[in-house]
Amino acid sequence: MFFQDYDKTGVVYHIAHITDLKKILKNGIEYNDKITYEKHYYSFHDFIDTLRPDDVPPWVVRKKAIFASMNYRKEPTFHSHTAVLAVKIDPTRCWIANENRANQIYEPFILQGIEGFDGASNYLQTKGKSSVKSYWETSLSFQENLKERKDLTAGYDAEVMIFHSIPPEAIDILYLVSDHRTLEIEEWKRIFCI
Repeated sequence: MFFQDYDKTGVVYHIAHITDLKKILKNGIEYNDKITYEKHYYSFHDFIDTLRPDDVPPWVVRKKAIFASMNYRKEPTFHSHTAVLAVKIDPTRCWIANENRANQIYEPFILQGIEGFDGASNYLQTKGKSSVKSYWETSLSFQENLKERKDLTAGYDAEVMIFHSIPPEAIDILYLVSDHRTLEIEEWKRIFCI
């Protein structure tokens, strides 16, 4: 794994675009405080939420979650112009799911209304719904995951859904990603603060 395990660090990892960093450091993180949220993600999360089974607690509403990761495999590739943040959470207000199941329907969901991609709607109604069903069936509370450790299972890319605000004092900047180089803060400053 890229970072030490949660049982040693007590943090999860959130990726934020550097244009949001000033606001994050001042105000913390809310689930809907990004400009792109409403345009790119709300309806996608809502689609997944509509297929949530009754055995998942009602407070687990994907469209009201802040997303983080338990960890990353060795040598992750982060997007340029982002910050890798360590975030302290309340584990009783978090839920774990297999991000791979959600990611495989994102493009069909976004592209379904574009001419030439008409078949994406059929995919969503068949294989997409099946993927979302698996997403929810293999999800569990953060605390249950610490016992079962699904996040360490091959093929299970654990996303942490955080259902509380994250105050600035619970956030530490670990890395800035510049042109696909993942730099610690002091290293970034040596290069760019001259």
